Amino acid sequence: EAVSEEGEEESNGVNLMEFSDEILLHILSYVPCTDLVLNVRRTCRKLATLCLDKSLTHTVLLQKDYKVNKDKVKQLMRDIGKEIYQLNMAGCYWLPSSTIDHVTRCKNLVKLNLSGCHVTSLRLSKMLSTLQHLRSLAIDVNPGFDASQLSSECKATLSRVSELKQTLYTPSYGVVPCCTSLEKLLLYFEILDRSREGFMLSGQLMVGESNVPHYQNLRIFYARLAPGYVNQEVVRLYLAVLSDRTPENLHAFLISAPGSFAETGATKNLLDSMARNVRLDALQLPKAWINGSGLLQHLKFNNPFYFSFSRCTLSGGHLIQRVINGGKDLKSLTSLNLSGCVHCLAPESLFRKAEDDIDSSILESLVVSCSNLRHLNLSAAHHHSSESIGNHLCQLLSRLKHLLSLALPVCSITDVAVSVEKPPTTPNLVPQTFGRKVRIGIQTYPRNLGDQANQKIESSVFWALMGSLRFLETLEIIGSSFSSAMPRNEPAIRNSLPPCVRAQSVGDSEVAAISQLTYLQSLTLAQLPNILTGSGLVNIGLQCQHLRTLSLANLGMMGKVVYMSALMDMLKHCKCLRDLRLEQPYFCAGSQFFQALSHCSSLQRLCIVSRSGTLQSDAVMSFMANCLEVIMCHMFMGESLTVCKNLQQSIVRSFQAERPALNVVIFPLLHEDLTEVIRDVPMRHLDEITLFKSRVAEEPPNLWW
Repeated sequence: EAVSEEGEEESNGVNLMEFSDEILLHILSYVPCTDLVLNVRRTCRKLATLCLDKSLTHTVLLQKDYKVNKDKVKQLMRDIGKEIYQLNMAGCYWLPSSTIDHVTRCKNLVKLNLSGCHVTSLRLSKMLSTLQHLRSLAIDVNPGFDASQLSSECKATLSRVSELKQTLYTPSYGVVPCCTSLEKLLLYFEILDRSREGFMLSGQLMVGESNVPHYQNLRIFYARLAPGYVNQEVVRLYLAVLSDRTPENLHAFLISAPGSFAETGATKNLLDSMARNVRLDALQLPKAWINGSGLLQHLKFNNPFYFSFSRCTLSGGHLIQRVINGGKDLKSLTSLNLSGCVHCLAPESLFRKAEDDIDSSILESLVVSCSNLRHLNLSAAHHHSSESIGNHLCQLLSRLKHLLSLALPVCSITDVAVSVEKPPTTPNLVPQTFGRKVRIGIQTYPRNLGDQANQKIESSVFWALMGSLRFLETLEIIGSSFSSAMPRNEPAIRNSLPPCVRAQSVGDSEVAAISQLTYLQSLTLAQLPNILTGSGLVNIGLQCQHLRTLSLANLGMMGKVVYMSALMDMLKHCKCLRDLRLEQPYFCAGSQFFQALSHCSSLQRLCIVSRSGTLQSDAVMSFMANCLEVIMCHMFMGESLTVCKNLQQSIVRSFQAERPALNVVIFPLLHEDLTEVIRDVPMRHLDEITLFKSRVAEEPPNLWW
């Protein structure tokens, strides 16, 4: 009887193997390649054939397969090595350098990404000597790299490479002089000014490395500099050749440099040559190269798709006249970064204060001309709308129906009537010091989304904006004066600047408005002063079921985490959440918090930054035991060095064997050795989650695969 019931259920159900090959291949494309080859294909004959289909083995992505180990890579290369044409192992920091030896089985490789992997000069030489079809390469250049160890066969392969991404941790040309056919060159400068022993480093290259790079075929040049003068010295050596002869086919020239990066005679000659000889599609320059110069007036553009004027003093008048050609059609532009460009929405900057109202006509010209924008960054500036009806920044941005990512300052989303006519009363102002706590009255907020919608939809311009950008995937709302407590190469910041006066009314109802973004995948909220309960976070957890990345910093009162209860309720609904970053003074990472966080079954990376924050070691250990996918745990709190070290060692001892990619850093936030600890964090985690920054339009879209 039981058998007959089983047979009846089977006949009425759907058998996966009855689907067409096309449908099955589409389903299998979502399964990691290591699982397909090493597990799934062993289940039955049909899947054994499908799992080796060229559409599934042509491109192998291991860059976030945190469960892969050396043995799995070895078996994978042995089984399908000859079928792999594109291999991405970026950020596989946990794999031993000997793993790279197995890549030699992939004789037909065309694209290879080894950024973040441990590769010596000799291993690189041996591997590249066998990859005669390679055309795209990404590697790291670490201390000890010696180009003289590269064999003639290796150099022959490099001479055919047309795309190179090189991350430099030591002053070097790397393999650039060997790549005589370069069309795309991406350089990431991560050189520290001091060695581990405390010696100052020099940016001068060794005499043996003074080979001249070959840029004659270059189409894309991109350089991103970490803070430090050595990085600036080295990038100037790379640019020296460009200043002598600018490639005729150059169409993208991008340099991202923090702080001050002065223009020299050589760089001025380079820019003058570019103005005469090339037409660009993408441009980003250090602020000192643009500020006060007439460069933009002379540069020519073809069909630009990316502009970044981050931290420049470019005025809105210059932006419209010199970049957008007086408001002409610029539908080719898909990504625009105006982060920290404080005067970009004002007609001129000479006598203007950063807090003055914007000129809505400039923003309107921008929106009309660049109607196909998909990525827009207006953060780190005071963009205050005037009282003119229909000209609020949020109302104008709502016309950009193709936006996928957006970054705005907190003060730009507030209703003018609220911020101007009804400023917050004194009891509701947020204390700006970390000292004596001040008791404040708690306002009553509607608890469910329907009540909030009825209350806000007619009056709130931000609610209307969120309703019009239904396909937005990334949203950042960051206070214009916010700075993280944990900068890159400096001691932790102990004091923060107060939020903008216009931002004082932004709180729970604005956060609730974000819950309209059904397809939201990444959310950053920083320095929202009027968060009183955090009720809007619960709405986001319920409605934004695709949320994968969440970053919250300095919400509400600075002396107390007022949104803790709402955050814990929110986390219970975030089944797809993979990355969580929290930065808040006095944060208590206790058992209740970690119990709520344990509901995030997909969580992989956790970072908590909290001045005077506390943690419960037992709760952390229990969380790590329950959440099997977590491979990164970074906590920078107020606990003692002994407590932090003991907990870190316990986590590593208990879970490292089962999780090869596990990276744990637990350390006092205000300890003098924090910068030394930070330098050992894998670049993937440091760049993507541990350090706070705006990531919208940070780079051109699809810069690398």
